[in-house]
Amino acid sequence: MLMVLTKVYSDADLVVIGSGPGGYVAAIKAAQLGLKTVCVEKGATFGGTCLNVGCIPSKALLNNSHYYHAAKHEFASRGIKVDNVEVDLPGMMKAKSDSVSALTGGIAMLFKKNGIISVHGHGTITTPNQVIVANNDGGRTTINTNNIMIATGSEVTPFPGIEIDEETIVSSTGALSLQKIPKSLTLIGAGVIGVELGSVWQRLGAKVTAVEFLNNIGGVGIDLEIAKSLQRSLTKQGMKFKLGTKVHTAERTPEGIKVVAENIKKGKTEELVSDVLLVCIGRRPFTSGLGLDNIGVTVDARGKIPVNERFQTNIPNVYAIGDVIDGPMLAHKAEDEGIICVEGIVGGVPHINYDCVPSVIYTHPEVAWVGKSEEQVKEAGIPYKVGSFPMAANSRSKTNQDTDGLVKVISHKETDRLLGVHIVSSVAGELINEAALALEYGASSEDVARVCHAHPTVSEALKEACVAAYAGKPINF
Repeated sequence: MLMVLTKVYSDADLVVIGSGPGGYVAAIKAAQLGLKTVCVEKGATFGGTCLNVGCIPSKALLNNSHYYHAAKHEFASRGIKVDNVEVDLPGMMKAKSDSVSALTGGIAMLFKKNGIISVHGHGTITTPNQVIVANNDGGRTTINTNNIMIATGSEVTPFPGIEIDEETIVSSTGALSLQKIPKSLTLIGAGVIGVELGSVWQRLGAKVTAVEFLNNIGGVGIDLEIAKSLQRSLTKQGMKFKLGTKVHTAERTPEGIKVVAENIKKGKTEELVSDVLLVCIGRRPFTSGLGLDNIGVTVDARGKIPVNERFQTNIPNVYAIGDVIDGPMLAHKAEDEGIICVEGIVGGVPHINYDCVPSVIYTHPEVAWVGKSEEQVKEAGIPYKVGSFPMAANSRSKTNQDTDGLVKVISHKETDRLLGVHIVSSVAGELINEAALALEYGASSEDVARVCHAHPTVSEALKEACVAAYAGKPINF
């Protein structure tokens, strides 16, 4: 007879299911506020999708592939001579894995430092005050608790009729670990994941074609002027785009993966054949097997869990944050929600302004935005004005020979209050945080314009765009 090892925790204040950015940050904050906290993680390491097979490994590959591309194609124009530049793909993958290991290991150390109990296995909610974990080592852990937080994140949305094997037909997970550089790569989807991972393999030598149902790249919510700017840059680098195009089928053939796609407007069908197909049409909430039905937690038609302003589900002591609830699927959004939710549990007043949550696409140039797009402002009927400034007129961008992009500022026509900031630049992901701070504090474009910015810096482009918004004209363009 097989003996199942069992363990019981009877006095937890909070069980967090999931240790992604939202879950692990919430667990740490809860422990810091004095709650006896248990974190359940089904994976072997902490960090969820983001740290293990998402944000972190993709940024490692994006950064290092950019260095390779620059060495091969840009160094000569900068007065640097190098010969026989080659890709060491195993070495690049090791650098990626080392980054992941360091960060996931860092979470384990933080858990230990803050006295958080961690349990590795699949957690199932059996009652509003109990979670039972099927441990990865074959045992079982029962946790009795006052509160439960669902922070299980999301999973890849499958494409009907296309089976992913993570070798020749891959999701984002497989695209982060290809064993060799494909000669050709087709993307189904030119949203954030598609253009980022497409950029990696295009820089390393693959011919990349993105097929996108929408008429723009960058996904839903991106300002269309900004999307066009990014598309111009990526096209110049060698990526090809088929927008307004619907994929019908994909199949393995002796020649490669054959995709049949149709241009929606023209009704014209074409076939694309490539070595590898990356399916990246989005992500969906991961809530399967959590036992939500056991206690009657409400789930909407999209698989998301409705919550109130305190992140409570319809069961008052069961909370949900991150990708399983409404809003953009962003790691930093989940982190803030986790902290705010825990502060609410101990008696605080929760507040988050979702208009001030920034988004970033880590291509080169990067794209970042916070607040409303011009299309959203128009649709809402808000009177507005626009100030913009091209990176080609920014002195630091000029000296860096990195002049693709612009800053676009949208402010209220009558009050000058900032409504949205959109940036295409090599350092857009860093610059956007100044804009997020400005929006959070209700700044006007004039407020930012009158802040002294160091010279020469790329940040001066944001100042100039704000000058253009409030005064009508920038200084240096």
